[in-house]
This record gives sequence, C-alpha cells and structure tokens, in this order.
Amino acid sequence: MDSYLQRIGVARPAVADLAALRVLQRAHLMAVPFENLSVHHGEEIVLESAALVAKVVDRRRGGFCYELNGAFAALLASLGYEVTLHSCRVWTGERFGVPLDHMALRVQLDAPYLVDVGFGRFAQHPLRMDVAGPQADPAGVFEVLPDGADLAVRGDGGWEYLLDQRPYELSDFTPLSWWHRTSPASHFTRQLTCSVVTDTGRVTLSGRTLITTTAPVGGNGDHGGGGGRTERVLKDDAEVLAVYRDTFGITLDTVPVVNARG
Repeated sequence: MDSYLQRIGVARPAVADLAALRVLQRAHLMAVPFENLSVHHGEEIVLESAALVAKVVDRRRGGFCYELNGAFAALLASLGYEVTLHSCRVWTGERFGVPLDHMALRVQLDAPYLVDVGFGRFAQHPLRMDVAGPQADPAGVFEVLPDGADLAVRGDGGWEYLLDQRPYELSDFTPLSWWHRTSPASHFTRQLTCSVVTDTGRVTLSGRTLITTTAPVGGNGDHGGGGGRTERVLKDDAEVLAVYRDTFGITLDTVPVVNARG
C-alpha cells in the first residue's frame, strides 16, 4: 500500500480523517485514469482486491468503476478507514438503470461520506450522505437526496445515480462487469476512453480525439460558464501512443482499436 500511495503522490496520512480522505480522493482522480483499454485489448477484469491493486500500482493502469473504486476501497481500508461498497443505478436520461450498474463507496467517519473515483466527471471530494442540501465541490455543486431506502445523487447536469445503502461484496459486481466488457450494447465496448482530472479541469482521449476542458476562473472544476474546451484529432499512431504515455502514464505497444476483442 505504500507503493499505492507513491502511485498517487500522497504521503501516508497520520490519521484516517476527512482531511486526509479529501486529499487521497483528489490525488487518485489526478493520477489514476478512468479508462476502458482492457475491454479492447481482450484483457480479463478480475474483481479481487489484490488483482485490482496490482493493475493500478504494478501495471500503472486505470480502469472503470468496479476496478477503480474496488482498488481505492482496499487502499482506504489499509489506512484504517471504515469503507463499504454500494450498488448504484445510473441515470439514463429517462430513468435510473439496473442495480449493480455502478459501484460507489461509503466511508464512515463522524458522518457517512460518499466517495467515488470511478464515475468519470463527478465530485472530487467526499459528499455527506446525511445532508440533503447543496454541497460545493471542485467539480460543481452536488446533492445527495433520500429516495425511499436509497439515496439519489444529483450534480449540476442533473441526476447522476441512485445508491443502494445496503453494503455489497466486490464479487457481487462480477455479472455486470462482464456485461459491460462484452455486450455490444455496452458503451464501453463501443468506444475508447481515457480521462484524468487536472489542476485546471480534465483531459480525455476519446478514440483519437484529445479533449481538454478548463474551468472558469473562480469556477467549480469542469462545470460552470466561462470555461474552455479544445479538441484535437491526433495525426498518427505514434502521437496516440505518446499521449497515452506522457499524459496518462500508460505505456502501450500498439494503439487500441474499438472492439479488438472480436
């Protein structure tokens, strides 16, 4: 776990408190990419803590929600945090989707906190799960609202997901993880993405298009008016591989191709 902390550039905290959790979460988002390269390289995704940590730390890779939040949960637990895994139903634009479609974390401190390093553009600091009012974050303003026995999470752009407050085991997410990496209907099999938070916003490689977003001066992360967005199509394989290496810290031998799994 010391190697994990080195991977995200954070010293081992003296106390497992909220201040340290905020530092750990944002550092993880800035160092470990949200990416789905394993889907297109035909790599197995094993939802076991040791395998996930090895991928992030030893292989210097990222992953999608189950991998990133699964690995981060192992790190937090090793540092003394009380952390549980939770099923989320992602907002589709019309309704909340199926259970286990996304994994998020609950960290219990003096109060319960929602922590998520695997949802792409989302809150960069822990969110109180017992406060229904707006919560300011570097990535915007979020709300965590009671919805029956669940919690509905809303950001600046609308609903994000519905969180089941019952704790789950990592293995419970295996069927949906398999579906996301194999089904032609999964957006992970239809597109390539690699994305990290930066000091000024976010940088994303979508296929061969490099997208850089910057926050407005005095704004909230990736949200709000006055920010900037640039897109540039990379000219050849060498430039694509260089961006993966220099921007995301991922060294590849060949450029990934969508649906290379066959």
